[in-house]
Amino acid sequence: MASVSVWQDRLEETALAPVRRTTARFWALVAAEVAVVAWGIYAYTVQLRDGLVVTGMRDRISWGLYIATFVFFIGISHAGTLISAILRVSQARWRTPVTRIAEFITVVALICGASFVIIDLGRPDRVLFVFIYGRWQSPIIWDVLAITTYLTGSIVYLFVPMIPDLALFRDRLAGRTSRWRTWLYRTLAIGWNGNSSQRRSLAAAIGVLMILIMPIAVSVHTVVSWIFAMTLRVPWNSALFGAFFVAGAIFSGIAILIIVMAILRRTYRLHEYVTEKQFLYLGYLLAAFAAIMIYANISELLIHGYKLEEGAEFHLRQLFLNDFAPLFWFYLIGGLFGPIVIALVPATRNTLGVVVAAVLVTIAMWIERYVIVVSGLRVPLMPYTPADYAPTWVEWSILAGGLALFALLITLFTKIFPIIAVWEVAEDHEATVSAIELTPPAVPEMPAPSGGTYS
Repeated sequence: MASVSVWQDRLEETALAPVRRTTARFWALVAAEVAVVAWGIYAYTVQLRDGLVVTGMRDRISWGLYIATFVFFIGISHAGTLISAILRVSQARWRTPVTRIAEFITVVALICGASFVIIDLGRPDRVLFVFIYGRWQSPIIWDVLAITTYLTGSIVYLFVPMIPDLALFRDRLAGRTSRWRTWLYRTLAIGWNGNSSQRRSLAAAIGVLMILIMPIAVSVHTVVSWIFAMTLRVPWNSALFGAFFVAGAIFSGIAILIIVMAILRRTYRLHEYVTEKQFLYLGYLLAAFAAIMIYANISELLIHGYKLEEGAEFHLRQLFLNDFAPLFWFYLIGGLFGPIVIALVPATRNTLGVVVAAVLVTIAMWIERYVIVVSGLRVPLMPYTPADYAPTWVEWSILAGGLALFALLITLFTKIFPIIAVWEVAEDHEATVSAIELTPPAVPEMPAPSGGTYS
């Protein structure tokens, strides 16, 4: 038991280290992220002042970079709540070091994603009109309701399992940190002392939350897909869009989780707890969902190509041969087949290979969202010359600001809250050690004496 105690002390020190020590490199990173966010805010003020004319969007292509990024962020929000909940239900012990990171990614991605809808409006004051004059027949109202519910549930699902670790920070940092941190940890720990009654209540609450959050998460990206599928556009005319978007959301969510996990592992030296096992298992999940996405794309494109409804031929040509061909082929080869090849080849089936696959998937899935939005709107509804769309510096700047905000919130989170679920990792380690100690040693089989056998 002494070794378990020493191991747990080391785990707690690792979790506390980011809060106790702040380096100059950290402040330099924060300054860089704040600078990019500030530039994005400046670009947004230009858009507020002059209107959406400063963007590349016009009457025929009225959605562009903003809506593509909105769909992308809502997709990667599945990194935490849905993946974490599924792994909790399946009692996969290897998940414990990464659940906290995954659950926070969900909250940050939802905040950043929702902001791009407001940015796309041009007039942010009109957001109130959705609530005042909204019609329940509109998928936009369904989307607002689903995202609001999902964000609320995700915050609760992030907070509840964090209570024991907040109590740990409250006790271990008492008198060693600033007053506002002391107040924060004491308030958020809500009187946790770890007795058996509290542990039973915590287990029951997590059990209820993980069951509730899964259908909520699935409904969010399903409703996002319905905004497209219920619009009279040939490329979006599909009943499979819901399942297609949910699979793509989990796919991109796993990828962003791998990237963030790798960065935090290297930055805060979490190698003892976030091991190659976590990367390999997530890599297998990435490859599995890549196969699902390949199937979904074949089903989608084959049906459109076989029927060739009016406008479908134009759409398929722009994807495979013309304007969007370089982006679309990168999405297919790099984003879908790439992770499967990396998972199958033994030389690349390692931490570095999985991270490379995750980077490819993240880029490819943003491209896929962009292609879905812009190429779908580009298909002519009448016999006129197809419109073109090119994002302006304002749109690229706001996109950069949104990505920097995502990184900034995660960076600040690591300096305030525990990035590892200490109590879950410790319980998993104790269970593993107990199982090893209770397992009787294997008795070697005695060879039979020469000339006969045992009777």
